[in-house]
Amino acid sequence: MPQKAANAAYYGAFQDPVMNAQAAFRGIMDAMARPGRIHVFADPARPPAPLSPAQGTIALTLFDQDTPVHLTQGLAATAVASWLSFQTGAPIAADRLQARFALGEKAAALPPLSGFAQGTQDYPDRSTTVIIELEALSGGTARRVAGPGIDGETTIAPLGLPDAFDAFWAENGAQFPRGVDLILTAGDACLCLPRTLRILR
Repeated sequence: MPQKAANAAYYGAFQDPVMNAQAAFRGIMDAMARPGRIHVFADPARPPAPLSPAQGTIALTLFDQDTPVHLTQGLAATAVASWLSFQTGAPIAADRLQARFALGEKAAALPPLSGFAQGTQDYPDRSTTVIIELEALSGGTARRVAGPGIDGETTIAPLGLPDAFDAFWAENGAQFPRGVDLILTAGDACLCLPRTLRILR
């Protein structure tokens, strides 16, 4: 690994690890409890590209030595793997089915969500949380959504989801209580789509 890439593992973490992680955790939990609401991280991490500040912030907050992480080929070929290992201790999982989290960079192809760990009927939390970077969290195709945490219905319009996303998401929802949760990121913001969310259109 080039020296510059190796050195990148040591930089870009939280300035105040305790306070920043606590604030980020509250933000992630609020975004997951209120699907459709975009959360902007106030003091995001600065991980090596192509990992975004929001993805790095989520990693520093949720990943640890007990949470294997799957990376796309694009991310695995960069300093991101070393940064995650040094900053979080999370092992890299080559097999998507063994991962508790999965990260994808902007413009990376989103595989069918059924290809990730789905959890079990007794332990649905043993599934993969997929964290995907997009062009933007607004300005895309509008989708009416409903589910727990939403008063009636709301609209989301992330920019950069694949054409097959609605089919992927319907298949994912049909597995409930199994299935994956999805966190969409763009820059320093995130939008959470828990498996309970339903696309109405």
